[in-house]
Order: sequence, then C-alpha cells, then structure tokens
Amino acid sequence: MRSPVDHAAVLRRYPNVCVIGAGVIGASWTALFLAHGLNVVVNDPQPNIETTLKGALLKIAPTLRELGLPHESLDRSLRFEPDLERAVAGADLVQENGPERPEWKQQLWARIENAVPKHALLLSSEQGREMKDASRLLVGHPFNPPHLIPLVEIVPGERTDPDAIADAVAFYEALGKVPRVLKKEIQGFVANRLQRAIMREACYLVQEGVVTIDELDDIVTSSIGLRWAVNGPFSSLHMGGGPKGLESFFQHLGKNMAASFNVIPPVELDEKLQHRIIDQAAASFGKIPIPQMERQRDNAQVALLRALASQNEEDHS
Repeated sequence: MRSPVDHAAVLRRYPNVCVIGAGVIGASWTALFLAHGLNVVVNDPQPNIETTLKGALLKIAPTLRELGLPHESLDRSLRFEPDLERAVAGADLVQENGPERPEWKQQLWARIENAVPKHALLLSSEQGREMKDASRLLVGHPFNPPHLIPLVEIVPGERTDPDAIADAVAFYEALGKVPRVLKKEIQGFVANRLQRAIMREACYLVQEGVVTIDELDDIVTSSIGLRWAVNGPFSSLHMGGGPKGLESFFQHLGKNMAASFNVIPPVELDEKLQHRIIDQAAASFGKIPIPQMERQRDNAQVALLRALASQNEEDHS
C-alpha cells in the first residue's frame, strides 16, 4: 500500500505555472491551477485573450464550487504574457495545450528549453524532438474538461527521466486527478480510442435505422455508461462471467467474441448520415441551449464523482 502523500507539499514545489494555449482545454487547466492556489501565466496569441479567458473562468466557477474548490476572484493570481520566453522564464511547471502540429510543437519546446528554469516540469500534448535535454518533458493528456474529468494520460518520451514521470504523477494527483502512465505511445491515446470505437458503432446503428440518436443515448446511459462509471469493461465482465470471472467468460463466450471482432460493418459517415444525426439532434436536445446542457452535465458528473468517492471511502474504512 502506498504511503499517504502530502498533496499540499507537492503543489508547493510548483507555485508558478505557465499555461501555453488557453482554448477550451487550456482555460480549464488554468481554472484548476488557480483553484489550487497556483500562480498562472497564460501565453496565447488569440486577440482579446484576457476577456475570453476571464469569461471562461466565470463559466467554470460553479463547477469548482460544487467540487469544493475555491472559485471566487481566481484571476487575482493570473497574468498574461504574449512573449513566450518571458512567459516561461519563472515557471516551475509548463502545461502546453497548443494546436496538434508536431513541427510547431517541436520548435516551441526548443524555444522553451532555452528560457525555462532547469528544474521546471514540462507537460505537453506532444513532443520535444528538437530539445537538447528532454528529460523533464512528457505528455500530460487530459480528458476534456480537465477541471472536472479526473483522467490524465501520461506518456513519457524516450528521453524522459523516471523522476520526471514520478513528479508528474504526484503533481496531477495533488490536483485530484487520476493520472495513468501509458507503457508505450499510441496514436489517439487510450480514452479517445475507446470513445472513437463506441462512436463508430453508434453511427452504424443510426445509419442502419436500428435506433435514433435519442434512443441510443438512453440505451448507453441506462446500461454500459452506468456500469462503466463504476467498473471498467474488464472488471465488469469479470463479475458477470461466472464463478471464475474472466476465465469463465472466455471459456463460454471467448470464441464468439473473437469472431465478432473480425466482423467490422462499414460506416459511411457521409453527408446523408451526418444530416440525419444533425436533424435528429435538432429535434431533440438541440432545442436546449448548450450552456444549459453543460451545466446539467457538470452537476450530474459532480454528483457521480461524489458518490464514487464516498464508495471508495467505505471500501477503505
């Protein structure tokens, strides 16, 4: 069993954070860092970035409140610096969320390396091939929005120091995240690949007229969505597999499942199917303003996180 970690002490190692790229994900990270008492410098070339980001903080504040985090006057510890080298000059940690363009990111990190303190932890959504010393660089990929959804997929590079991996895990855990270190790089990361596979099958079922998008959403939230919020696919099958868990499951259903894996029906996500999905959405939840949908979603997810946390406390008591 792991020894208790002093999360406050971990965060004290990173009082000054630079967020590069303050779009949807960058704004979410900024809110979470500020809520945990960190000083944040934002570097982003967008016009009116100060107004845009402060508006995003106000929008995120109710969710932070429900999570039990500070949520008022967050911008007291926030400043903006358009010059990249000045933005990272005093940073203990850099969280980069720029566009997914590898060449741009490689050049970005080469510039950052020359300006950032040597001790800084460098968390990217991509790579540092042009860096002379990439030992402190690794991918910290969230599931959006990171101020609410716990997962962060950590992907070390070939030159990443093991101590940097441990530091990144400790930092994200101190923020209340669930960091998981991937054993190897894979395009699309893990959660996005799973989401994409499910979305493909969802589009196929709508394409074939088996269900409407409303009906499919209800089916998911009333079955596997509910189950997987508590147990993942493997532990769920283990409990439902029989007296020997997964061993029983594979004995009885393994061949059929293996055969089904080889049957991949075609999905034509052409304009016809896209319009069918869009039209069905417009006739249903499309009538609800998106900010209202987001608030309902966040409230429900906060309630779910509380329930799971309560269950974990009971399990360990």
